[in-house]
Amino acid sequence: MVSRWQLVLQWVRFEKRLELMMSSRDRIDPELMPLVEMSAEWSAATLPAQREALDAMGQAVGAIPLPDMTRAELRAIDGPDGAPPVQLLIMTPTASAGKMPAILHIHGGGFVAGSAQLYRPQLASLSAQLDAVIVSVNYRLAPETIFPGAIEDCFAALKWLFAQAEELGVDRERIVVAGESAGGGLAAALAILARDRGVGPLVAQMLAFPMLDDRTGSTRDAGDFVGEFVWTAADNKFGWSSLLGRSPGDNEVSPYAAPARCEDLSGLPPAFIAVGDLDLFLEENLEYARRLARAGVPIELKVYPGAVHGFMLVETSRAARLYAADQRAAYLRAFG
Repeated sequence: MVSRWQLVLQWVRFEKRLELMMSSRDRIDPELMPLVEMSAEWSAATLPAQREALDAMGQAVGAIPLPDMTRAELRAIDGPDGAPPVQLLIMTPTASAGKMPAILHIHGGGFVAGSAQLYRPQLASLSAQLDAVIVSVNYRLAPETIFPGAIEDCFAALKWLFAQAEELGVDRERIVVAGESAGGGLAAALAILARDRGVGPLVAQMLAFPMLDDRTGSTRDAGDFVGEFVWTAADNKFGWSSLLGRSPGDNEVSPYAAPARCEDLSGLPPAFIAVGDLDLFLEENLEYARRLARAGVPIELKVYPGAVHGFMLVETSRAARLYAADQRAAYLRAFG
């Protein structure tokens, strides 16, 4: 006869096997493991240290000399009514002739951290490759500034870019919004806001694993094999709570905060969406792409196997190199 304790032991062993079967660790691209190993929890308690580390990284990156073909400029512009100025990092090719396309870039960081300076080398390289002006926005961060502070800062930057196109040598007919993670969500929201306020036209929205839906990981299950590493459901709830100033998932969230909430996606610019198949945002990105296509918006969707959130930070990895090539091709098509 099997004793009660033997049954308990069998059940514990079964649960352990089930836990191992449901883990995504064995599916991660080995080249991306350094990113996984260095990731940490995001919370109100860890945020000061996270910001300090990113600020130090930004200072180190800012000290790296840029290639001769690109120049960088920091400029402060008028912010939204009653708000402080918005700081922009502007990358301009030095050898360009004629009007250039432009990218309004929005950095990631879960709405609570990060800066344009962290992306300085990548933006300089992209500016030279595409012969394009890149304007990256240092928007106000949560939880100190809740919605709509960040998106209004980005909108102020977009209006300024259109208004100053002549001075910058920019072709107003070839302006794109782009971003990664929270910045990708802000870029998608900015495309909706620009459409609704009559600013544009934008020729494309370039979204890298965009943070689109406040319900993911809070009121909606994201699935068993995503979001286990780098950016988790708990991290996501913290990021959205910080932005909204309350718990995410209720029925009062604006589509200018969470683009997945937007009921009408028609009339938006063509979209390029890239995401890893182990990213917490996989399903919300797939669903947004489906809805864009249903609304008649041209969509290019790339899903990278074995890739976790932020995979492109491991620049030497195959996944990051594939993404860089796909992104560059999408930009070239958008710019004609």
